Order: sequence, then structure tokens, then C-alpha cells
Amino acid sequence: MVTEFTDEIVGGLMIDNDKIKELLKGAYDLHTHSYPSHVQRDLNDFQLLEEASNARMGGVMIKNHYEPTGSRAMLMNSSGKYTTKAYGGIALNWPVGGLNSYAVESALNLGSSIVWMPTRDSYNCLLHGDMEGDFFKRPGIKIINDQSKLLPEIYDIFDIVLKYNACLATGHISPEESIILCKEARKHNIKTILTHPEWERTIINKDVQMELASIGVKIEKCWYNIMEKNCTEEYMMSTIKEIGSENIYVSTDRGQVGKSHPAEAMENFIKVLMKNGFTDKEIKNLTSCVAMELMEG
Repeated sequence: MVTEFTDEIVGGLMIDNDKIKELLKGAYDLHTHSYPSHVQRDLNDFQLLEEASNARMGGVMIKNHYEPTGSRAMLMNSSGKYTTKAYGGIALNWPVGGLNSYAVESALNLGSSIVWMPTRDSYNCLLHGDMEGDFFKRPGIKIINDQSKLLPEIYDIFDIVLKYNACLATGHISPEESIILCKEARKHNIKTILTHPEWERTIINKDVQMELASIGVKIEKCWYNIMEKNCTEEYMMSTIKEIGSENIYVSTDRGQVGKSHPAEAMENFIKVLMKNGFTDKEIKNLTSCVAMELMEG
């Protein structure tokens, strides 16, 4: 396993390990990848929950691009072995029927908490080519028509997400689609997440992020995007400061082979936040409070 955090990234700042552990306690990571998966992963669900529990984290989201994970989370929680709570979700890619309201109802009924719009199978994502681990050829999925209006299927999904008090996330759809979806979802009082706006396939500028945050959209900031050089540490930290910690949650998007595991990556994220002058209260907002409200509110 590769340790991503180095003294150079710390920048010479004296790190208080006890404070880091305290800030990590209760943290939620709403974007992790574990095995079983169609894509090779560095840890399984058991290891994910064990490592998060050892770090005294509050919750982790098991994300899979091609199958719902609510039942996996339910099984992990029922074991009684872990203090960290597992959460599941569904990404609306082709294996679940795309924009399939029946799949959404089934996943939420079986314990899922987040519904992602299409990720790897979105038209926008496929414009950039297949991602590592993709295993079939397919047309891309759009959520808007030629007049830039949301498809009727999206409103059916809205109704089901509201029924279960779940969250709706943008996934890998285009910036245009993401903005339209977020604005319309908030009109319906849906808990809405703008997913990793610093990722190279879903870039949305800071001003638009601020506009969406002003109407109640929660913005996800991923450790992956710093470490994979989709954006600089300085840029991400500046966007967090300007948008405000009460509107953002941080996640790791980790589980890839040869990279740090999610619990370690979250600890590293906290170190970077400390280095950049965020207060304990702001860090708790970013790591715990916003995500907990989305999952349990």
C-alpha cells in the first residue's frame, strides 16, 4: 500500500497526531470503492469497515458503478463487528437499466442512501473514452433532451428519492446537465450533491459551485482529485474557503490498487486542511457534520 502523504506535502508544519485522531473520529467518507467490484480494488468491504472502525470514523459509503450496494452495507452493519456504519447507493448505469425508476425504488427500499446519475455510462463520461475496468461497449446516457430539459424519467426518480429521504448526486454527467439537475432537484426540496467538480471529466468552476451551494446543493471535494493532479491543493483549498465548510463535505474516492486506503486518505485530507489553516470546527463540518446530515437528516 502506498502512503500518499509526505513531509513535503505537510510543508514543515508540526502535526499534532492526537488532534488528527480526534478530528478523524466520527468522520464520514461518502465515496469509497471496495471489492466485490467489476474494477480491481485494493481492499474488500470487510477491510474497509475494519480500517474505518479502527480510525473511529462515523460512516463510509460503499460505491459501485454497476450494482447497488445497499444490501452489502446492510449485511456489514448487521454483523455487529464494526463501529463505523456502512452506507450503500446506486449509480444509474446500464447494468441497472440506466434511468430506471424501478431500480431506484428497489435500491432505496433495500437500504441505499445515494442515487448517482450515470457515471461511467454517461454520455459525457464516454466522450472522454472508457475508464480502466470498463468491460462492455454501450451508448452514452443523457439526462436532458435537445432543448436542455430534463427527461421525464428524472422526475419519476425525483419522486422516489423524496419518498425515501435519500440523496441525489450528479455522477459523471456533463457540467450543463449537472447544473440543470441540481437547480431542478432543489426546487423539489431534494437533498442534492454536486459530485467531484474538480475531476477532469466533470469540471465546474468555483463561481458556479458557489451559486449551487447558495440554493442548498452540497459540494463534494475528493482527495483523489488532488492526488491524481486534476487540480492543485491550493486551488481546492481556496474553493473550500470561499464556498464555506457548511456547504461542503470531503471524501476520498479511494480504493484503487496501489493507492492509500480510504481511512488513511481521509487522515491525509485532514492534515492538508490543518496545514491550510482550517479551524477544528470547519474541519468537523467538512469531515462529519455535512455528510452526517445528508445520510441521517
